Amino acid sequence: MDGIINVYKEKEYTSFDVVAILRGITHIKKIGHTGTLDPMAEGVLPVCIGRATRLCDIMPDSDKAYKCKMVFGKKYDTLDIYGKLLDTKDVTLTEEAIRNTMMGFIGSYEQVPPMYSAIKVDGKKLYDLARQGMVVERKARLVHIFNIEILNIDVNKENLSAEFIVNCSKGTYIRSLCDDIGSKLGTYGAMESLVRVRACGFDIDNALKISDIEKKARENDLQSIIMSMDKPFMEYKALYIHKDVRSLADNGNKLETSWVDGFDGANESEMFRLYMGDEFYGLYSYTGNMLKPYRFLKIK
Repeated sequence: MDGIINVYKEKEYTSFDVVAILRGITHIKKIGHTGTLDPMAEGVLPVCIGRATRLCDIMPDSDKAYKCKMVFGKKYDTLDIYGKLLDTKDVTLTEEAIRNTMMGFIGSYEQVPPMYSAIKVDGKKLYDLARQGMVVERKARLVHIFNIEILNIDVNKENLSAEFIVNCSKGTYIRSLCDDIGSKLGTYGAMESLVRVRACGFDIDNALKISDIEKKARENDLQSIIMSMDKPFMEYKALYIHKDVRSLADNGNKLETSWVDGFDGANESEMFRLYMGDEFYGLYSYTGNMLKPYRFLKIK
């Protein structure tokens, strides 16, 4: 089996747990996930099976979206409510102030990654250092917030909070965004809950929990929930390889543009999906007047 399962990762599972469980369910060793989710986060976790694991690291990630609830006036070492409470502030905020501040984060900004993250500094993961009680300097990284949709703001002093959906770039830490929003308002901000609602072209409405996948396995119907390997790459134009150059294509060679159907010109480095009939050969880049394999999927 080759393809992608849109998994709904539940709370307290790590992304690695999901992969390990799916290996047991499917009896397939070659499985990998895209876009790690923290254990207390939940939602969309695309899992690649078989040859699709070759695509894990190049899945498009410009459409990531998260539903988040944050609370104000509380500071935690992890920047979410699952860490150690460090301080509180008695604060009064208006809905207008919260709304205007949150919307002001749309665009690019320099974000400092949290200490509790897997980023490495001098070869050591930050969360390992944080667990030793250490705090080290982290370089700010440019991230992009494409949109923020505010779902609810509660200005009740006992439950000062905001719930929103954020579309963001790869490498954006929502915990840090909550902390930054709080700081901008002159208080603290901490993430209370996080659900990834979209990633790599997969939506939460179609995501399957582990129990759903186990049921499909018992019914010998796993194939019905495994999506095609090309699904995340539909933004790229499809080209079709001529059958008389199959041997060249099967070996992952560069291809002349005259050897494919559907090519009508391209910019340098433009990406394409290539097929032989309905067999997805992978992603190819237009380079030097040739179609060069960018991520070639070895044919069975």
